Amino acid sequence: MSTLLYSTLDKHWLWKEVYTKLDISSPAYQYWNNTRHIKLNRYVFLEKHTLPEKYAHIEEDLTDLSGYLPTQYAATQLGIDSHIFAYKKMRLYNQFEYKFVNDIKFVNLKRFFLENGIKIGKKSYVHMARLDELIITADSRFYRIDDNYGVVVYD
Repeated sequence: MSTLLYSTLDKHWLWKEVYTKLDISSPAYQYWNNTRHIKLNRYVFLEKHTLPEKYAHIEEDLTDLSGYLPTQYAATQLGIDSHIFAYKKMRLYNQFEYKFVNDIKFVNLKRFFLENGIKIGKKSYVHMARLDELIITADSRFYRIDDNYGVVVYD
């Protein structure tokens, strides 16, 4: 099933948060037959409403990650270096909203895309870079973020 880049975690919980709050072992999800999961880089996410019944009560206490992605994964998907999300001194740092869950930093790409009018499809390739590094083709869409950075969407 294909989803928009920023909607990837709309229906998932961070596994690290789940096992920390339940105080269970880290690989436990591997033995839960009806619990579907995805991996983004080194992080595991469980699909919402698929936890075993005896643990389902924890869902109301978990952090909603709708619109968010781990910063490392987001950087990879946007074709940029992850330091953009790491330091407040970076030019684009304040363009994004951040959230920490169990010491993992997440970036709100949905808000960034909507605020900048960036339209993407389920199969779009998105590239963010300095203006002089972007390759704009006839079948791509260009969005200027500031005087130095832009986004190109290839469908």
